[in-house]
Amino acid sequence: MMDNTMLDSLLIKNRSLKVFFSGIVFIMSSTFVNAQFLNATDTSENSVKKYKRIINTNKEIVHFIEYSLSKKRLPKHLRNLALIESHFDRNIVSEAGAVGVWQFMGSHANQYGLTDQDRTDIYKSTQTAVISLAHLYKKYNNWVTVVAAYNCGEGNVAKAMLEANSSQYHEFYTYLPAETINHVKKYLNACYATGELDEVLSNYNSSRMHSVFFAKRENKINYSSLAKTEINAGFNLNIIADELKVDMEKLLSWNPEITEELNSKGESILHLPMDLMPDFLLKKSKILVRSIKGKK
Repeated sequence: MMDNTMLDSLLIKNRSLKVFFSGIVFIMSSTFVNAQFLNATDTSENSVKKYKRIINTNKEIVHFIEYSLSKKRLPKHLRNLALIESHFDRNIVSEAGAVGVWQFMGSHANQYGLTDQDRTDIYKSTQTAVISLAHLYKKYNNWVTVVAAYNCGEGNVAKAMLEANSSQYHEFYTYLPAETINHVKKYLNACYATGELDEVLSNYNSSRMHSVFFAKRENKINYSSLAKTEINAGFNLNIIADELKVDMEKLLSWNPEITEELNSKGESILHLPMDLMPDFLLKKSKILVRSIKGKK
């Protein structure tokens, strides 16, 4: 027979376990429920028929894109990015100057070795898109943020994350350009039409669960400890990263707005750690020559 001390001990442990597990359930519940705002906003029959009609009209291109994605173990629903970007029209040019099925801007294409002329090439542009999307997923670990970054650039996403002090799309999206927010909604609408919305949301929720339980919050960059110098649009950021032997992701974390500033203003401030700046200044001419050759 159990004495009172042992009984009290078991009751206390039982209550503690209940509190512990209820806490986990709460976290899991909030992680999933709060993400449901990421839903298709246009589920009308006309919208579904429109997207399906475009896919059926471009079966050959769609099959090639899906094959290219599957070869890199990327989900087929990413074909919907080309669907909303261009309706699979290889010759389309946006007002901003984005070209082809994947609507590559010149700077984005050049970062991955795709020439301006090859942006209309289905094969070359798709291979480049696959590499770009794989890179973005490795960085963000969910397809919702990948779609946002593909539209507005990694610099804008980094800036939004800093403003919101969060890496979760549902917390930082309000700091993104309105065009990008609408772009993500269009992607979700297209995934609803193709029956893949649950897959996208499940991926987003899994990413959030990983962040809740495992991800470590990165330390913020202390910009006062970084040296700075001016560069112009002639410099290729990939080549800068290559010459300095640093990851592109790291370079962009020091310079979250640099891509947009180089594109819009033609010049920007480059921030680097104190120990890297002398190396950059010594190699500056070499980097510029490599950058110019790469654009020809």
